[in-house]
Amino acid sequence: MSEPKKKQLRTIDVPFVALGPSGVAIRDRLKHLTDVDDKVVRLVGEHLGRLASLDLKNRCADGLDHNSDTWAARKQGLTAGSSSRWAGSITKATRDQWALSRRCQLAHIQGLEAGVRTLMHRLSRPVGEKGTKRAPGGYRSRDEWFHKSRRLTTLEHRLDVARAEREAGVVHVVRGGRHLLNNRHNLEAAQLTAEQWRERWEAERWFLAADGESGKRFGNETIRVTPDGEVSIKLPAPLAHLANSKNGRYVLATRVQFQHRGAQWRDRIEDNRAVAYRIHLDVDRGRWYLTASWTRPVVQTIPLRTARSEGMVGVDTNADHFAAYRLDRHGNPVGDPQRFFYDLSGSADHRDAQVRHAISQLLHWADRYGVKAIGLENLDFAAGKTREKHGRRKRFRQLISGIPTGKLKARLVSMASEHGLSIVAVDPAYTSMWGDQHWKKPLTSKKRKMSRHDAAGIAIGRRALGHPIRRRTAPPPQHQSDTAGHRTAQAGPGARRREGTRPPVTERAHDARSRTGTQRTRETSASNTVRDARSSGNWQQMSLLDTV
Repeated sequence: MSEPKKKQLRTIDVPFVALGPSGVAIRDRLKHLTDVDDKVVRLVGEHLGRLASLDLKNRCADGLDHNSDTWAARKQGLTAGSSSRWAGSITKATRDQWALSRRCQLAHIQGLEAGVRTLMHRLSRPVGEKGTKRAPGGYRSRDEWFHKSRRLTTLEHRLDVARAEREAGVVHVVRGGRHLLNNRHNLEAAQLTAEQWRERWEAERWFLAADGESGKRFGNETIRVTPDGEVSIKLPAPLAHLANSKNGRYVLATRVQFQHRGAQWRDRIEDNRAVAYRIHLDVDRGRWYLTASWTRPVVQTIPLRTARSEGMVGVDTNADHFAAYRLDRHGNPVGDPQRFFYDLSGSADHRDAQVRHAISQLLHWADRYGVKAIGLENLDFAAGKTREKHGRRKRFRQLISGIPTGKLKARLVSMASEHGLSIVAVDPAYTSMWGDQHWKKPLTSKKRKMSRHDAAGIAIGRRALGHPIRRRTAPPPQHQSDTAGHRTAQAGPGARRREGTRPPVTERAHDARSRTGTQRTRETSASNTVRDARSSGNWQQMSLLDTV
């Protein structure tokens, strides 16, 4: 009989310490604006937004023929209708938006290619053939096979069009967002009126952002904020007659006070270092906000060995909560599992606030125990949530689509750096399966309930610490007191046969006695007690008791 083939596991990537944040953004509300202030800000945003739309149109028309000369020509054409600094901010924002569209276009093409490959494979298999963990089988019925063959034709056409557009440098960009644009066609589902939609659409298409410039007064000549909180705007040339201050500037009747990182912001502007500002309107609340941002050198990450010195907190990311477990530096679970819940339904602001609150709870809990790092899966579901890959598993597709992997990682890295914690990214392969197999049952007790997610947190933490996920099995009772000492729960990564049963160091007497018909390799050891002393003579019972 042939031995069953072992399952081929994919290569596990080495854990690494994620880089820290490279930028800072803070926000404050522009309170007590007068009606004139509101009118001027709206006019400036509308005028610059019109120029930004025209510049984006020209950039898309250039396609792959864009170069420094065409960029300079666009900037020169915008300067007459605004200023050189406003034109620089507009052209830079246009460049970033076009580059983002190109990256999204490439991701779309890769998703179409993955879908076409899956459909071609399943259509080539016999109808009703069962699949394996490595490859899907055929479709369930001839009717499903027919509909999937038509979908294959549709995806191939979309793929050909996307490839042709990429080769020609054509991108599709909507200033204001495609989601908001599509809401116009179904206002009832979006719970908006035509006037409300129009107000949101215009506010999203305004342009009120200015890049900073080191060496200039307070780090920005276009939107200037003084240390005492005074906000002034350099008006575009067509609106210069609205200025209420010298040099064509308009000073708002408000004062800003950045509560978060206010000292850092004040140190930068007093040193005339670059700070970028953005003014935007929250239509739902009817409030104006000012966002200040600046770059900073990438935080140097600590060595992986240092991050592991005080243990690790393994975190399993799920659709509605973080499942965390603390481990010591040897990989042993300590205490009970912790869960930090969040709700990803509702608006984007609500989802972002929920994630931030859950991360804050996680970081404060990690601080309490003095660990230096948090182990996190390096998740990316970009190519793994299509219906071609997961078929009828609609709920599972919705589950992985609802996990904000990119934003979650970025925010966790940024917030962890403020607590002095590092993020160790690990390969997510088999963490849930092996954690459930090796850690769920041993840690479950009457006082501790373990879930699959809690066990996955242990697996992630052990991988971040450099230990294997599998725990060492308990040795047989007769081997638990051998001369090498009692076996611990851990073994070094280089120890041979660390997952198996340790053989006895010496042959026990009772082991030798249990073997019959075999030649002994050595004499058994003598007993230390009289009762168990061995004798070569035969024992015979006397017929009468000796009463003398």
